[in-house]
Amino acid sequence: MEDLEDIRPYNDEEVVASLRKLARHPALPVISKYIFPEFPANTLREMLCKIKGVEDFQYTIVAKAVAVVLGRSSSGFTYDGVENLRKIPGNGKFLAVSNHRDIVLDPALTQWMLILNNIPLTEICVGSNLLSDEVVETLLRSNRMITVIRGISAREMYLSSQILSKFMRSEIVSGKSSVWIAQREGRTKNGLDSTEQGLLKMFDMSGEGDFCSNFEELHIVPMSISYEYEPCDFRKARELYIKKVTGEYHKKKNEDTHSILTGIRQWKGDIHLSVGEPLTHEEIAEAASYGKNERYQAIRRILDERIISRYRLWKTNYMGYDLMTGGSRYADKYSAEELEQFKEYTEHKLSKAEKKIDRDELRDIFWHIYGNPVIAKNGETE
Repeated sequence: MEDLEDIRPYNDEEVVASLRKLARHPALPVISKYIFPEFPANTLREMLCKIKGVEDFQYTIVAKAVAVVLGRSSSGFTYDGVENLRKIPGNGKFLAVSNHRDIVLDPALTQWMLILNNIPLTEICVGSNLLSDEVVETLLRSNRMITVIRGISAREMYLSSQILSKFMRSEIVSGKSSVWIAQREGRTKNGLDSTEQGLLKMFDMSGEGDFCSNFEELHIVPMSISYEYEPCDFRKARELYIKKVTGEYHKKKNEDTHSILTGIRQWKGDIHLSVGEPLTHEEIAEAASYGKNERYQAIRRILDERIISRYRLWKTNYMGYDLMTGGSRYADKYSAEELEQFKEYTEHKLSKAEKKIDRDELRDIFWHIYGNPVIAKNGETE
């Protein structure tokens, strides 16, 4: 239980204490005017001091903030597949496994979708690397964050995974809470989403039954989020370029925090969240019939297929595909004017890069970020 204490979300009492401390932060008036522009600059401070617990914080402040972000940085938010959550058997709790394009927005928009449909919110698995900033840590842990420990040895990682698996299973099976987790560590940078097999092994670690029962009782639900304009697209392209040229990429101090802020502020156009059908007994049983590693690969294939098949492809994806392939296969999906605008958007983003970076190479990487989802959904290889 002491180990579980290290990763659990804040309880109501801790939320109250942490938010009252946060209310004294000097940047709060600026944040307040962003979220509540029609009210005095001390509005958010007063609201934080009145919060009574986790749910109060999520529904009173976080939900309002998400609505503001959507209103200012998107053309709109749509979703489908909510009926798949309503047919979860037993206590109705589930494990949402989602593709991962933005650090904060992916889980935040999932919670927004749940709020809109009067479905209890989930706990959210987030890497400990995001906790270097005190304000970010307070906001995340007050928002039902389960801490996923990063940057530790292989032995420590194994033990940490056991603890995480045990905690997640306990929350779901007991009926206390559903859980959201990304299908892989870190955001997808190149537009090609895939589930890490190690994640599935982690799910299985804490099970006390056979393979089938261990996976069935988690009620795994794949989710797929699609952004018309990829959050942090330039930052992702630059990182991929540097990694391609030098073989490695080292994050700067507070880079994750900057990525969070960029993802929130950047224009995202249309956003769609699709809730897939839960893994079935038959699918899990078939996977169980394979060998030890093959069974996890079978589950991974199901999740990947579900997530990719539920992509919402936008004009930006089709334009990215045609630009990266040098063709016009999807020219009927957009106009010549829209293509020129997307090219201008690309050059505007690339203008932020250092002069030493090869613009042609960076441009190709940038277009692949947008075009690769088309390849994935069509089952193609470039």
